[in-house]
Amino acid sequence: MSRIGKLPIVVPAGVKVAVADGVVMVEGPKGKLSCSYRPEVVIDNKGTQITVAPVDASKAANSYQGLYRQLVSNMVIGVSKGYSKTLIINGVGYRAELKGKALTLNLGYSTLIEFVVPEGITATLDGPTKVTISGIDKQLVGQTCAEIRSLRGPEPYKGKGIRYDNEVIRRKAGKSASAKK
Repeated sequence: MSRIGKLPIVVPAGVKVAVADGVVMVEGPKGKLSCSYRPEVVIDNKGTQITVAPVDASKAANSYQGLYRQLVSNMVIGVSKGYSKTLIINGVGYRAELKGKALTLNLGYSTLIEFVVPEGITATLDGPTKVTISGIDKQLVGQTCAEIRSLRGPEPYKGKGIRYDNEVIRRKAGKSASAKK
Protein backbone atom coordinates (compact mmCIF):
# COMPACT_ATOMS: atom_id res chain seq x y z
CA MET A 1 0.00 0.00 0.00
CA SER A 2 1.00 3.59 -0.50
CA ARG A 3 2.72 5.07 2.53
CA ILE A 4 1.92 8.65 1.55
CA GLY A 5 -1.66 7.71 0.70
CA LYS A 6 -2.34 6.37 4.19
CA LEU A 7 -1.66 9.74 5.85
CA PRO A 8 -4.76 11.85 6.53
CA ILE A 9 -4.89 15.43 5.24
CA VAL A 10 -5.51 17.99 7.98
CA VAL A 11 -7.87 20.74 6.82
CA PRO A 12 -6.96 24.14 8.35
CA ALA A 13 -9.57 26.58 9.63
CA GLY A 14 -11.19 28.63 6.87
CA VAL A 15 -10.87 25.92 4.22
CA LYS A 16 -13.95 24.07 2.94
CA VAL A 17 -13.70 20.73 1.14
CA ALA A 18 -16.55 19.17 -0.82
CA VAL A 19 -16.45 15.72 -2.43
CA ALA A 20 -19.21 14.83 -4.91
CA ASP A 21 -19.59 12.87 -8.16
CA GLY A 22 -15.89 12.13 -8.65
CA VAL A 23 -14.79 15.75 -8.06
CA VAL A 24 -13.01 17.29 -5.07
CA MET A 25 -13.62 21.03 -4.60
CA VAL A 26 -11.47 23.00 -2.16
CA GLU A 27 -12.28 26.59 -1.24
CA GLY A 28 -10.20 28.82 1.01
CA PRO A 29 -9.17 32.42 1.64
CA LYS A 30 -6.98 32.59 -1.50
CA GLY A 31 -9.44 31.03 -3.95
CA LYS A 32 -11.07 27.84 -5.26
CA LEU A 33 -9.59 24.71 -6.82
CA SER A 34 -11.18 21.51 -8.08
CA CYS A 35 -9.89 18.17 -9.30
CA SER A 36 -11.63 15.10 -10.65
CA TYR A 37 -10.46 11.72 -9.39
CA ARG A 38 -10.54 8.16 -10.71
CA PRO A 39 -12.97 5.48 -9.48
CA GLU A 40 -10.07 3.36 -8.13
CA VAL A 41 -10.02 5.53 -4.96
CA VAL A 42 -12.55 6.75 -2.43
CA ILE A 43 -12.08 10.20 -0.89
CA ASP A 44 -13.75 10.65 2.50
CA ASN A 45 -14.28 14.09 4.03
CA LYS A 46 -14.49 13.95 7.83
CA GLY A 47 -14.66 17.70 8.49
CA THR A 48 -11.17 18.43 9.79
CA GLN A 49 -9.51 15.47 8.02
CA ILE A 50 -9.62 13.99 4.56
CA THR A 51 -8.65 10.40 3.85
CA VAL A 52 -8.02 8.68 0.54
CA ALA A 53 -8.51 4.90 0.35
CA PRO A 54 -8.15 2.45 -2.53
CA VAL A 55 -11.25 0.54 -3.66
CA ASP A 56 -9.34 -2.76 -3.90
CA ALA A 57 -5.82 -4.06 -3.30
CA SER A 58 -4.58 -3.70 -6.88
CA LYS A 59 -1.30 -1.98 -7.68
CA ALA A 60 -3.07 0.70 -9.73
CA ALA A 61 -5.49 1.53 -6.91
CA ASN A 62 -2.60 1.85 -4.43
CA SER A 63 -0.74 4.14 -6.84
CA TYR A 64 -3.78 6.35 -7.34
CA GLN A 65 -4.26 6.52 -3.57
CA GLY A 66 -0.87 8.19 -3.12
CA LEU A 67 -1.38 10.42 -6.16
CA TYR A 68 -4.77 11.79 -5.18
CA ARG A 69 -3.82 12.17 -1.54
CA GLN A 70 -0.95 14.43 -2.60
CA LEU A 71 -3.04 16.34 -5.16
CA VAL A 72 -5.74 17.09 -2.57
CA SER A 73 -3.06 18.06 -0.04
CA ASN A 74 -1.52 20.46 -2.59
CA MET A 75 -4.94 22.01 -3.20
CA VAL A 76 -5.55 22.50 0.54
CA ILE A 77 -2.13 24.15 1.01
CA GLY A 78 -2.63 26.25 -2.14
CA VAL A 79 -5.95 27.80 -1.10
CA SER A 80 -4.71 28.46 2.45
CA LYS A 81 -1.05 29.55 1.98
CA GLY A 82 -0.34 29.59 -1.75
CA TYR A 83 2.82 28.66 -3.66
CA SER A 84 5.66 30.75 -5.00
CA LYS A 85 8.95 30.23 -6.82
CA THR A 86 11.72 32.70 -7.53
CA LEU A 87 13.75 32.90 -10.72
CA ILE A 88 17.14 34.64 -10.97
CA ILE A 89 18.27 36.13 -14.28
CA ASN A 90 22.06 36.12 -14.61
CA GLY A 91 24.04 37.75 -17.42
CA VAL A 92 25.31 41.11 -18.61
CA GLY A 93 22.33 43.12 -19.86
CA TYR A 94 19.83 40.37 -19.02
CA ARG A 95 16.77 41.77 -17.28
CA ALA A 96 13.00 41.48 -16.91
CA GLU A 97 10.27 44.09 -17.00
CA LEU A 98 6.59 43.68 -16.12
CA LYS A 99 3.98 45.39 -18.32
CA GLY A 100 0.49 44.45 -17.14
CA LYS A 101 0.18 40.65 -17.48
CA ALA A 102 3.18 40.41 -19.83
CA LEU A 103 6.73 39.78 -18.72
CA THR A 104 9.23 41.37 -21.12
CA LEU A 105 12.59 39.60 -20.99
CA ASN A 106 15.89 40.79 -22.45
CA LEU A 107 17.98 37.61 -22.58
CA GLY A 108 20.76 38.47 -25.01
CA TYR A 109 18.79 37.70 -28.15
CA SER A 110 18.32 40.29 -30.90
CA THR A 111 14.66 40.78 -29.90
CA LEU A 112 12.86 41.10 -26.59
CA ILE A 113 10.77 38.12 -25.47
CA GLU A 114 7.18 38.76 -24.37
CA PHE A 115 5.91 36.08 -21.97
CA VAL A 116 2.20 36.34 -21.15
CA VAL A 117 1.58 35.28 -17.56
CA PRO A 118 -1.32 32.77 -17.42
CA GLU A 119 -4.58 33.41 -15.57
CA GLY A 120 -4.31 32.56 -11.87
CA ILE A 121 -0.59 33.36 -11.67
CA THR A 122 0.96 36.54 -10.27
CA ALA A 123 4.40 37.69 -11.35
CA THR A 124 6.32 40.28 -9.33
CA LEU A 125 9.76 41.76 -9.84
CA ASP A 126 12.26 42.25 -7.02
CA GLY A 127 14.71 44.28 -9.06
CA PRO A 128 15.41 43.77 -12.77
CA THR A 129 16.92 40.28 -12.33
CA LYS A 130 14.65 38.60 -9.78
CA VAL A 131 11.18 37.34 -10.77
CA THR A 132 8.76 35.80 -8.25
CA ILE A 133 5.93 33.66 -9.61
CA SER A 134 3.08 32.90 -7.19
CA GLY A 135 -0.38 31.36 -7.25
CA ILE A 136 -2.65 28.79 -5.61
CA ASP A 137 -2.16 25.94 -8.11
CA LYS A 138 1.19 24.23 -7.47
CA GLN A 139 1.29 22.60 -10.90
CA LEU A 140 0.58 25.88 -12.73
CA VAL A 141 3.23 27.77 -10.73
CA GLY A 142 5.84 25.11 -11.51
CA GLN A 143 4.85 24.91 -15.20
CA THR A 144 5.02 28.70 -15.61
CA CYS A 145 8.47 28.83 -14.00
CA ALA A 146 9.68 25.97 -16.20
CA GLU A 147 8.45 27.75 -19.35
CA ILE A 148 10.17 31.01 -18.38
CA ARG A 149 13.39 29.14 -17.50
CA SER A 150 13.33 27.31 -20.85
CA LEU A 151 13.58 30.63 -22.71
CA ARG A 152 17.27 30.81 -21.73
CA GLY A 153 18.42 27.98 -19.46
CA PRO A 154 21.59 28.45 -17.43
CA GLU A 155 24.80 27.52 -19.20
CA PRO A 156 27.71 25.88 -17.34
CA TYR A 157 30.62 28.10 -18.43
CA LYS A 158 29.65 31.59 -17.29
CA GLY A 159 26.36 30.77 -15.55
CA LYS A 160 24.34 33.06 -17.83
CA GLY A 161 20.63 32.42 -18.19
CA ILE A 162 17.57 31.94 -15.97
CA ARG A 163 17.79 29.68 -12.92
CA TYR A 164 15.76 28.97 -9.81
CA ASP A 165 16.92 30.78 -6.66
CA ASN A 166 17.84 27.51 -4.91
CA GLU A 167 19.38 25.89 -8.00
CA VAL A 168 23.13 25.28 -8.08
CA ILE A 169 24.75 25.39 -11.51
CA ARG A 170 27.74 23.09 -11.86
CA ARG A 171 30.37 25.24 -13.51
CA LYS A 172 32.81 23.91 -16.08
CA ALA A 173 36.29 25.17 -16.81
CA GLY A 174 36.60 26.79 -20.20
CA LYS A 175 39.42 26.38 -22.65
CA SER A 176 42.78 26.56 -20.94
CA ALA A 177 45.47 28.62 -22.60
CA SER A 178 48.12 26.51 -24.28
CA ALA A 179 51.63 26.80 -22.94
CA LYS A 180 53.93 28.79 -25.20
CA LYS A 181 57.30 27.26 -26.05
